[in-house]
Amino acid sequence: METSNVAITIETTVHKPVGEVWKHWNEPQHITKWCAASEDWHAPKAENDLRVGGKFVTRMEAKDGSFGFDFGGVYDEVRVNEFIAYTMEDGRKVAITFISEGNATKVIETFDAEATNPVDMQRAGWQAILDNFGKYSEVN
Repeated sequence: METSNVAITIETTVHKPVGEVWKHWNEPQHITKWCAASEDWHAPKAENDLRVGGKFVTRMEAKDGSFGFDFGGVYDEVRVNEFIAYTMEDGRKVAITFISEGNATKVIETFDAEATNPVDMQRAGWQAILDNFGKYSEVN
């Protein structure tokens, strides 16, 4: 996939301590509960080897079975409760920063846009997943 040389940044604040937020972000049993942009999608399977050089893959599918894909990459940097950087299979880079704010955690995600879909559409899709993560993390 071609990149557009545009970096997109999204963020959310989760009203939970950073240690809990980190677990929800990284543990497969949690990833499968939040990694979807809308109610008609789900993530039936997730694997995560959270270490530099480790790989992750999350299966994302429409609940009606009409479409699905694997979202994955390789970790470039991991600092527990603080920062994750990875390279997606298509070569684009992603960085996630976790900022502890007492009993809340700010999550800031920056990713390289791809050239196929409009930037606004990509931002909205990734923000929807991040918002879903925040909602899940606050109640679990």
